[in-house]
Amino acid sequence: MEPIVVITGTAVPLDRSDVDTDQIIPAEWLKRVERTGFGAGLFSSWREGDRDFPLNRPEHAGATILVAGPNFGTGSSREHAVWALTDYGFRAVISPRFGDIFRNNATKAGLVPVLVPADVGAALMAAVQADPDLEITVDVERRTVSAPAAGIEAEFPMDDFTRHRLLEGLDDIGLTLRHEADITAYEARRPTWMPAAG
Repeated sequence: MEPIVVITGTAVPLDRSDVDTDQIIPAEWLKRVERTGFGAGLFSSWREGDRDFPLNRPEHAGATILVAGPNFGTGSSREHAVWALTDYGFRAVISPRFGDIFRNNATKAGLVPVLVPADVGAALMAAVQADPDLEITVDVERRTVSAPAAGIEAEFPMDDFTRHRLLEGLDDIGLTLRHEADITAYEARRPTWMPAAG
């Protein structure tokens, strides 16, 4: 996972509430065995059924931030929802409320969940809808989100450990590898009668 300090880019406005992981990545995409290629399935039912769906609009091409309504990422715990968002190119999702499991999965995969008050979420949604070129900055180090041209700035909550992991680019494997020397030393001392690791 790459370190994430500041994300600056344009956004896609997804003005829908209660978006669950089945809507983020439909079940037919769950048969894949690799973690890549899920971006094509992101919101695929909506994208295929509605030519005017925000991800289908050319003015939102290349956006790296998703501004969503409240209750984003509810439902089943599928990690594929996060993989689909990151594979598509999103680096942050802004919402007034997230599903807890989705939020946890996001931080472990390098997608920043930016939890904002409802009024800030509504203001950002309206600002992005009015100006698709609006630049938004998510600052993980400062724990702030801002859209200076729209006069919006707010802090967002993030615990110190999650912030540290994102700033350092540490997923679960990266956290474990910080102890590689200790693991190697233990393996060298381990009695031969014990089963081999792995």
